[in-house]
Amino acid sequence: MTVRWTGVVPELLIGLDRASAEPLGQQIQRQLRDAIRGGRLSDEERLPSSRSLAEQLGVSRGLVVECYEQLVAEGYLITVTGSGTRVARGAAVRRTKAIEVVRPPRPQPVEVDFEYGIPDLASFPMQDWMWALSQAGRVGPSAAMGDEPDTGSEQLRGVLVGYHRRVRAGAAEAAHTVVVNGFRQGLNLVLGALARGGHHSVALEDPGPREHDELAVRAGLTPVAVPVDEEGVDVEALARSGARAVLVTPAHQCPTGVVLSGRRRRDLIAWAEEVDGLILEDDYDAEFRYDRQPVGSLQGLAPDRVVVLGSVSKTLAPGLRIGWLLAPPRLVEALTREKHLASRGVPALDQIALAVMIESGRFDRHLRRMREIYHARRRVLVAELAERAPHVRLEGLDAGCHALLRLPARLDEETVVDRAAADGVRVYALGRYRVPPAVGSTVFSPALVIGFGNVNESRIRRGVRILADALGN
Repeated sequence: MTVRWTGVVPELLIGLDRASAEPLGQQIQRQLRDAIRGGRLSDEERLPSSRSLAEQLGVSRGLVVECYEQLVAEGYLITVTGSGTRVARGAAVRRTKAIEVVRPPRPQPVEVDFEYGIPDLASFPMQDWMWALSQAGRVGPSAAMGDEPDTGSEQLRGVLVGYHRRVRAGAAEAAHTVVVNGFRQGLNLVLGALARGGHHSVALEDPGPREHDELAVRAGLTPVAVPVDEEGVDVEALARSGARAVLVTPAHQCPTGVVLSGRRRRDLIAWAEEVDGLILEDDYDAEFRYDRQPVGSLQGLAPDRVVVLGSVSKTLAPGLRIGWLLAPPRLVEALTREKHLASRGVPALDQIALAVMIESGRFDRHLRRMREIYHARRRVLVAELAERAPHVRLEGLDAGCHALLRLPARLDEETVVDRAAADGVRVYALGRYRVPPAVGSTVFSPALVIGFGNVNESRIRRGVRILADALGN
C-alpha cells in the first residue's frame, strides 16, 4: 500500500560519505535507485521537495535537482506540476523471496451475526465525543499531557465515583479508583495483584464470560468453575471450591441473563467475610434495563470486599478502551503497581473527554437513546421467535443486549449452530461459554446465546426466519 503523504513529507534516510571518492550527486542517485528497487519507496510515493532534501543533506538545491532530473530520465521518477516528485509507476520492485502462502478455507458468508457483547457501533455519539475531546483540549491543563498518575486522571476518577454512587448505589472513593485500558486490562491487573498477594485460585461462573480462565492461568492462578442456576452463582458450591476470590456478573449474568437474587447476594458477601475473600464484580451492562427496577452494585453493600470492573465498551464503544477499577483501600497500592509495570495508562485527553461528557449530561442522553433502540430490537426478537419458533423459550431479557434461547432437549446446540451458519446466520452455543474442562450439562442446556446489540430490526427478522428453519420449524 502506498502512503499518500500530504503537506510536509517526512524525511528520507540518505547517508552521504563526504570522505568517499564517489561524488555526492552519484551517492544520492545510487541510494534513491536502491530505495526504489528495494521497495523502501513505493509506486507513486511522493519524495521530499528538492529544497527540503537539500537542507536535510547539507548540499545545494541545484545538486538535488540534477539528481531528480537524472532519475526522471532513467524512468525511476516522474514530476507532476502541483504534486511534486514521485516514484514512477512500476519502478518499485520489492525483492523478496517468493513464499508459498497457505490460505485458510474461505469462511461461510455471514448475513446476520447475533454475537454477544457488541453494542450498536453505528449509534456511537461521534458528535458528542468530538465535542468532548474539543472541550478536553480547551480546559485540560498542559500538565495532563505528561505521564499520568498511576491511578489515572483525578477529574475522571471523581466523576466515575460520583456517577457510580448516584446510578449504581455504590460507595467508592476517588482515591480508591484506578483508570485502566478497558475491562480486560483491569481484570489482568486484579488477577495479577491477587496472585502476588497470596491467592492460588479464582472462581469463575460456569457458564460465564469467555477466556477468563486463560487470563487467570496467565496470571498464575488456577481457575475453578462454579455453577450458575436461576438465582445466579451457586454460593454453596463456591464455598466448597476452596477459592477466596470469585468473578461474578450479578446485574445480568453472562451469558444466561439471570439476576443474582437478594438471598444469593447476602450469601455471597457472607462468604467473602468468612474466608477473607474478594468479589470481582463485572458491572458490564447494568445501564440497559427494561422490565424491572435497577439492581444496585454489590460494591455498595460491601465496599471492603468488592472490586468493581467497569468500562465504556458496552455503553459507548469498545474502541475507546477506557475502563476503571473501584477497589477496597487495601488493594489500591497493589493495583497501581501492577498498572505502572503494565502500561503508561489511558490517553490523557480521552480521560478528560469522558469526564466532560458524563458531567455534561450527554452520556446519559446517549444511554436513554440506546435503551429505546435496544428495547425496540428486543420486542422484535421476542415477537419473531414467538411467531416462528413458539416451542423455544427466550430468557434473560430484563436487561442488557443479549438473551438466552432455551432449546428443547431433543436439539443439539452445535447442530443448530451449524445449520444456521450454512444459511448465513451466526448464533452461539451455550457450550461456548463453559469453563473448561466442562463436565456434564448446565441447568440451562441446551441453549443458544443471542446478542442483538449490533443487529438492526430488519436483520433480526431475517436472522430469526433462518434460525427457525435451523430449529426444524
